[in-house]
Amino acid sequence: MSFLFAGVVAAALLGIPHLLAPRRLTPVKMEPFECGKDPIEIAEGRFPMKFSTVGILFILFDIEMIFIWPWAVMYLQLGWFGFLEMLVFLAVLMLGFLYIVRKGGLEWE
Repeated sequence: MSFLFAGVVAAALLGIPHLLAPRRLTPVKMEPFECGKDPIEIAEGRFPMKFSTVGILFILFDIEMIFIWPWAVMYLQLGWFGFLEMLVFLAVLMLGFLYIVRKGGLEWE
């Protein structure tokens, strides 16, 4: 039953745009649109990499919470083995934080 439902949803997602798409296309409608600039043009400046380091920081926080939450719920049953495993995990995670600090991702100028 779920495969039938998935097939109906897939067919609808593929068919509805075909039914609603404009039929009378003009050369102006067919032009690529990108913020009023020519998309073929060479970039005027360099993309700041600070965004990437901040993105990595948020991903590290997410990964930390995903793995620490279940550990925190069961830490009494895990004993010393679970405690040592979490210390190893946090040490590896700290390497990511040190990378971000070294790249200057936390400096807001």
